[in-house]
Amino acid sequence: MRLLPVLLLVSCSSMRSPIVNGAKARDHGAIGATEGPAWKNGSLYFTDGKHINRMGPDGKTTVFRHNASNGLLFDREGRLVACESGLRRVTRTEKDGSITVLAERFRGKRFNTPNDLCMDSKGRIYFTDPRYGSRDGMEIYPPPGIKAGFVPKPIEGVYRIDSPGQVTRILCDGSERPNGILISPDDRFLFIADNNNNTHGGSRKVIRYELDAKGEVKAGTRKVLFDWKDGRGPDGMKMDARGRIYVAAGTNKVTEFETTRFKAGCYILSPSGRLIDFIPTSPDECCNCALGGADGKTLFITSGGHLWSVPLK
Repeated sequence: MRLLPVLLLVSCSSMRSPIVNGAKARDHGAIGATEGPAWKNGSLYFTDGKHINRMGPDGKTTVFRHNASNGLLFDREGRLVACESGLRRVTRTEKDGSITVLAERFRGKRFNTPNDLCMDSKGRIYFTDPRYGSRDGMEIYPPPGIKAGFVPKPIEGVYRIDSPGQVTRILCDGSERPNGILISPDDRFLFIADNNNNTHGGSRKVIRYELDAKGEVKAGTRKVLFDWKDGRGPDGMKMDARGRIYVAAGTNKVTEFETTRFKAGCYILSPSGRLIDFIPTSPDECCNCALGGADGKTLFITSGGHLWSVPLK
């Protein structure tokens, strides 16, 4: 009889804003924080397009690793896993500093530009593989002979890494240009930030899918949770213990394909996709976010090359 009140309490709390009352985003300056924030042992790691950087407890920033990377995470053993978009691969930095390549090709073909990644409760890595900008050099296509007159387009898919070199594609349609990615703590749901911002009318949505026990997408479970319409769509995402989704999205500058209908910042959604709060950032587009801090109650945001932080309840 006590279970229902507990479930109702959890449900209600997931609909409330997690931001400390009256708190504003703190700008840590233009330190080149463009992507991939990840927290570990008192330090924040982020990328600047050329390096993986580490900002220590003293606020000073040093280069942790070279090579252009995008999404970052730490696995259960504290090793840094990175989407190295420049080298079109996913790697793991071992404790001794050596590099293990987790994924570089799918069925002999090079990936497009691995963008972002997440990990499930079993330690399996999931990553997105879109291509922004030039389409030259894309190698992964649908198999030939699907139907007469069909002109295949390169696949921008979602993949799962079970062990180094063991890669399974779990999604090749249903999204146009998968970017950010999340797995729910219970491994039941996959969330994709579908951000096709290089064309008029492109998809700019957070989409949810159901997963089976093997980590495969269940057919017919696609559900749109939030749509940025003609604005700049969703990029990096994170989820807290209550299932709230933190989405870096929006822009403060009109582009050929994007309006400023949705301002740059972090959009906080309920598990069902309802917008429950918004944290504005500047000066330009908002790219990614991470949860961290000494007590795990700080939201870090990368936007316009600046690093921002916001205290959470």
